[in-house]
Amino acid sequence: MATHEFDLVILGGGSGGYAAALRASELGKKVVLIEKDKVGGTCLHRGCIPTKALLHAAEVADHVRSAASVGVSATFEAIDPAGVRAYREGIVAKKFKGLEGLIKARGITVVSGAGRLEPDRSVSVGEDRYVGADVVLATGSYSRTLPGLEIGGRIIASEQALALDEVPSSVVILGGGVIGVEFASVWRSFGAEVTIVEALPHLVPNEDLALSKGLERAFRRRGIKYSLGTRFQKAEQSDTDVTVTLEDGKTFTADYLLVAVGRGPATADLGFEEAGIALDRGFVTVDDQLRTGADRVWAVGDIVPGLQLAHRGFLQGIAVAERIAGMQVPSLPESQIPRVTYSSPEVASVGITEAAAVAEYGAEDVVAYDYNLAGNGKSEIIGTGGTVKVVRQKDGPVLGVHLLGDRVGELITEGQLAVAWEAHPEDIAPLIHAHPTQSEALGEAFLALAGKPLHAL
Repeated sequence: MATHEFDLVILGGGSGGYAAALRASELGKKVVLIEKDKVGGTCLHRGCIPTKALLHAAEVADHVRSAASVGVSATFEAIDPAGVRAYREGIVAKKFKGLEGLIKARGITVVSGAGRLEPDRSVSVGEDRYVGADVVLATGSYSRTLPGLEIGGRIIASEQALALDEVPSSVVILGGGVIGVEFASVWRSFGAEVTIVEALPHLVPNEDLALSKGLERAFRRRGIKYSLGTRFQKAEQSDTDVTVTLEDGKTFTADYLLVAVGRGPATADLGFEEAGIALDRGFVTVDDQLRTGADRVWAVGDIVPGLQLAHRGFLQGIAVAERIAGMQVPSLPESQIPRVTYSSPEVASVGITEAAAVAEYGAEDVVAYDYNLAGNGKSEIIGTGGTVKVVRQKDGPVLGVHLLGDRVGELITEGQLAVAWEAHPEDIAPLIHAHPTQSEALGEAFLALAGKPLHAL
């Protein structure tokens, strides 16, 4: 067995892993990045990037259908699945090539193969052994399913959904969170009949109730059906369709069932526990600096409990690389990480919900303001409805920003700054927003909470 020595060994080349590699290399570390598939991980190849390419294709289809409403003559003919696939794969290939070039330019060694953490803190890949002063675990996640519900045939997860070479005529989606809602939005724009089954009382149930209810109204107008508050019981498939039965006996039949019940940590059979890494329901237990229980072994990304977001992985990878280099890096509360669901309309949020604020501070000490996008000129121009909701502590800082509407994901960074800097609406109100932009809607909410609304009563 050949032994290779590095300053830093990183197991997993997804968002968290490659971010750690890039930053550590900048800081002068000799780095090896071990990845069994392709650098970029789920986000680049099977998640964030390809699904957003699909969502853009869906947006274009909707714009063509509604072109006459803005005085443009255009005719929608059909979705070309092969053309959409070529577009999506071209985007991924270009981003992948760019990432490979960046990693090469930074002098990072990439090892292709399945790595395993050994008890002596080395990582083995086949007959080779990689030893570093520090090890970062960044092995990512996989699509979960439910007990007794196996992926196969017409029962698919997001990976198989991306690979479909047809537009289904009908789909049932199990799960009303981010993945389920985004695919529902795509398939409806492509012409499919879509039904979402969510066991909890609302779609995107982790969001502020105003956003959940607003998204449900928008989906009803789009013809997207949903069943809320009743649990899944079973699914039975034939050569032509799949039938879903709920615990109340209600059934739904469609061409496919998409299982979108979340993602699990990819930590099984990788030697973690044998190397002294504590796991909790498969997730790696870490402290607030992302250190595991094993000396000089760190963990980042989807295997760490919390939000499973690519940009959280970037943040954690960078932070760990800097801590390894001896820098003091404060931990970022999960509530300060922006969250976006890229459906039509989009859902974007940062900070805590109104309900969480009331639970923490009491109803008498929390103030919330909703600004309807109907009052925003740019939103009217692009044809979107929705809302901007800002939650503050009475006479205190902004606690949460919650947005619903097409393209509002582009606004959430301002909300993140307000929440992270504990800004008061009175601090932000003097900062004028360009007209006409959707950002004005967020400005209007800050103005109203500061006691001086402009385009609102």
